[in-house]
Amino acid sequence: MTSRRPPENDVAGPHGQHYGGGMPISVSVRTYTGETLATCTHPAIADLCQRAESLALPMLGYVDPYGDTWFNKSQMRLLVPELRALIDSSSVPEAEAAAEVLALAEQLERKPHRYLIFVGD
Repeated sequence: MTSRRPPENDVAGPHGQHYGGGMPISVSVRTYTGETLATCTHPAIADLCQRAESLALPMLGYVDPYGDTWFNKSQMRLLVPELRALIDSSSVPEAEAAAEVLALAEQLERKPHRYLIFVGD
């Protein structure tokens, strides 16, 4: 088994996550069967997650930039307020990314058995 080492220009946050320049993270809404219902690929999602980590946010701050991070409907009670706060306090690109992710998160409230998934590299 080989370990993946982050590129030299990555920034390690206080929780050990590494966000490199341009590290792609997308966000999807999926059903429990794996069907993808919607996806967001805003280029500032990784920056948004790095900002959340620097603020020690308990949900968004722990998104794994190299793997998949799943959130269920009950976890939206914590994640949605984080996204709303970041919309109000972030740079324009990060606020746009937060708004797009928030729109996806709201889909979890409409029907059961859906998950919000941050898909890392």
